[in-house]
This record gives sequence, C-alpha cells and structure tokens, in this order.
Amino acid sequence: MEYLVPITLFITGFAMIFGIRYLVNKEKMAMIERGINPKDGQSAPKPFISLKFGLLLVGLGLGILIALFTTIITKITEDQSVAVYFGCIGIFGGLGLIVSYWIEKQWLEKRGEF
Repeated sequence: MEYLVPITLFITGFAMIFGIRYLVNKEKMAMIERGINPKDGQSAPKPFISLKFGLLLVGLGLGILIALFTTIITKITEDQSVAVYFGCIGIFGGLGLIVSYWIEKQWLEKRGEF
C-alpha cells in the first residue's frame, strides 16, 4: 500500500507533462493548417529582466540582513523574529522592484518609447 503514492505521483506527473506537450503540439498544428505562423505569437525579448531579478535579489538580501541586525539589536524572541524577517524581505524585495521599474522608465523616457 505504501508504494502506491510514489507510483501514482510518477504516473500523474508523466500524464500531465505528456498532456501539456500534446495540446501545445495540437495547437501549433491547427495554426499551421490555418496558415498562421506559430512563431509570430511569441513575445519579444525583455531587456530589463536581468535588472529586475538582480534588484529583487539584492532587495531580498538587504531585507534578510536588516532583519538579522534588527533581531540582534532589539533581542526579539525567536517567535517574533519570524514576522520581522518576512516583513523586511517583503519591503526590501518590493523596493528592489520599484527601483527596477524606475530605472526602466527613465531609460524608456530617454529613448522616447514611454
């Protein structure tokens, strides 16, 4: 009985991946039959994605570091420090994304695309 869970998970995972690939292929074949190029619908590359992820990770790192210093300085108990960590991670991660948006907006305004 205990072997049924891994076997069931493997079979359902395989069926899900196979089903998704099958449906994507069927969609592309239908587009080709109608004379539509399937590659036309693909999005253009996003030049600021590295900046966005980089600033997000820097913000998360700063949030963890500031939360660590805050819990050490104020001698908060371990139960309460979890809230400080999650709060700082959210705030500084969000600030990283806001800075990324601001840099991207400045660049697009300079080029006249915004």
